[in-house]
Amino acid sequence: MDLSLIGTLKNGSASMWIIVACSVIALAVALERAIVLWGFIPGVRRLADAATRALYRGDLDDARTQCERSGSPAAEVFLAALVAAPRGARPATPEKITAAVDRERQQVNLKLRRNLWILGTVGATAPFVGLFGTVVGIMTAFRQMAHTGQGGFTVVAAGISEALITTAGGIAVAVEAVVIYNFLNVHVQKLALQLRLLTDEYLEIVKETLPALREAADPALPRPVKEA
Repeated sequence: MDLSLIGTLKNGSASMWIIVACSVIALAVALERAIVLWGFIPGVRRLADAATRALYRGDLDDARTQCERSGSPAAEVFLAALVAAPRGARPATPEKITAAVDRERQQVNLKLRRNLWILGTVGATAPFVGLFGTVVGIMTAFRQMAHTGQGGFTVVAAGISEALITTAGGIAVAVEAVVIYNFLNVHVQKLALQLRLLTDEYLEIVKETLPALREAADPALPRPVKEA
């Protein structure tokens, strides 16, 4: 039996080609996610540091510019607080600023998990595709035995061994996809936690500098009157 790659694909029938396609898709998703996730947190830290320095200087425009020019996927999270903070005669409360940041942070979390479902789907379905190919191969082997009128294990052994290739291929691809999925899923959870810690720290700074930001945005705004 030909055990080369091309020979295996030929012996495995159409199911084997589907399994190979699933393997290529899983590797493509893994590469795409690795590129997106690589350097995510360092980029967020650089953005947070730049925006924080601008806020401590009281330069709201520079803080917004840092967020708008940043290529980090989390730029909208930091920009949301700056947009909501000094807005008109009735600026947003700290609670509303926190809610705006949380909404954007959830959007970023969804972006971090994008396409991971493909890996889970490949890991769950690849063994069944392989098993389907094996069943079809065994059925073909027994059909050939019926047509030839010859019996015995030696007659169907070659056909069954070739059919089992698809099961082995499906299991191998499923293991590949599940391992990659679990690794990326855990990594994304760590990134989401680190993003939350960074944004929480940033929110504390925004709330601390909120009065100065409002005054810088519109010095004519009335200040709260202290009760006697």
